[in-house]
Amino acid sequence: MDLTACLKALGEPTRFRIFQQLLIRKHCTRSLSKKLGITEAAISQHLKILWESGMVYKEKYGYHMHYLPTQEALDFLASSFEEMRQTSLALNRDPNVCQCEFRQQAVKAEEPDGCCRENPTDT
Repeated sequence: MDLTACLKALGEPTRFRIFQQLLIRKHCTRSLSKKLGITEAAISQHLKILWESGMVYKEKYGYHMHYLPTQEALDFLASSFEEMRQTSLALNRDPNVCQCEFRQQAVKAEEPDGCCRENPTDT
């Protein structure tokens, strides 16, 4: 899976709300439309993006298509965030690790050489 695609798909507030509803139970476009007060066409477009990113899958029930979140996407996001968390914890514990790429621009401006490695205790 592509983390950027997943985060872009969930980064739009309406799609995030749709995804939250799908975590509770499966929905069709009509059901989501009524629940969220958005047109079925708009819901359909948002679901298309979620589906293309691999965040949801669809199942046909009678004449209607129902959408559900993919377990693969949930597991992928959870492991990606846990990996980021562990990396951050490791960097913050080791004063000898350069953290320049994680610093804000204002902090970088204070360091003329642009790297904290030369004086790791100042990080």
